[in-house]
Amino acid sequence: MSETLLLGTRKGLFTLVDDGRGYAVTDLAHAGIPVQYAMRDARDGTIWAALDHGHWGAKLARKRVDGAWEEVQAPAYPDGEVLKTGAPATLEQIWIIAEGGEDNPDRLYIGTNPGGLFVSEDRGDTWELVRGLWDHPTRLGGMGWFGGGRDTPGIHSILVDPRYNERVLVGISCAGVFETADGGATWIPRNHGVTADFLPDPTSEVGVDPHFVAMSPTDPEVLWQQNHCGIWVSRDGATRWTAVHEPEGPAKFGFPICVHPDKPGTAWVIPGISDGKRMAIDGKLMVLRTDDFGETWTSTSEGLPQENAWDIVFRHAFDNRGERLAFGSTTGNAFVSTDGGSRWTSLGNHFPPVYSVRFA
Repeated sequence: MSETLLLGTRKGLFTLVDDGRGYAVTDLAHAGIPVQYAMRDARDGTIWAALDHGHWGAKLARKRVDGAWEEVQAPAYPDGEVLKTGAPATLEQIWIIAEGGEDNPDRLYIGTNPGGLFVSEDRGDTWELVRGLWDHPTRLGGMGWFGGGRDTPGIHSILVDPRYNERVLVGISCAGVFETADGGATWIPRNHGVTADFLPDPTSEVGVDPHFVAMSPTDPEVLWQQNHCGIWVSRDGATRWTAVHEPEGPAKFGFPICVHPDKPGTAWVIPGISDGKRMAIDGKLMVLRTDDFGETWTSTSEGLPQENAWDIVFRHAFDNRGERLAFGSTTGNAFVSTDGGSRWTSLGNHFPPVYSVRFA
């Protein structure tokens, strides 16, 4: 059985297929165009790509099974919507595209900068701003929401509960994790226990900076997040988070996190030095694994460069399917492991900077 990877990069979308003899590039779509994120909707096989045309702005493309790529109308902020500064709200970036759940086969979500969540009920033909989140009083009030890597907040994680698709959690940089249990009508901040040492009040429940949030498919009450200030896990549906990072060890700063689909206590992160030094620690590329909900972390680096490796891996550029993992870095290196990260094999060392990696 073949396995497919989608690599969204600074210069297009690469498709890699493993036919049992190793991965090989089989297609390059949107050549020369930054692909911020790409994914395959498992419900109908459609491949989606979020494009950044620079001067021409954010675009959205899809490829249905046996079809050609087509541009789809991207989400648009309604006239009159404003940012915290009072400036008009316009689409800056499509950061993530997510399925709406098995119970809603026509539903899709898109997370954007400047902080709007959009939903489609017709498989992406039209999009509507989720007003319950956009109109949340914390967005414009107090410290509220603010930019992390960009000037405006952005939604980078969208998690749909497989048991009940009207329950959705999103990760916002910077604002935190928010949850709805009624399909988006109302939202509650879910950041209790997470600290943000860059805020005047480090325990503020709004204004924290999750870098990426992941949900256990077999136990949706278990959630993990790689955060600007460390690693946290929740075992009660995000009601409370527990810090599981190493204050003096490598398991602390980073962007992506993966959780094992069948083992809620197993997760992987790819560490960096710090916010000010976004590069591999000591020039050695490593992946860290825990099998006990973060009580302990072990380094897995066989097959990864251990000299003069300064890679950093973005939040969407690490994915797993069971014990099979893959990631790509901003220096154009990509790797895959078929044994839970014990050993790694290079997929290539000369890709453009990698923005997203997803199994398809």
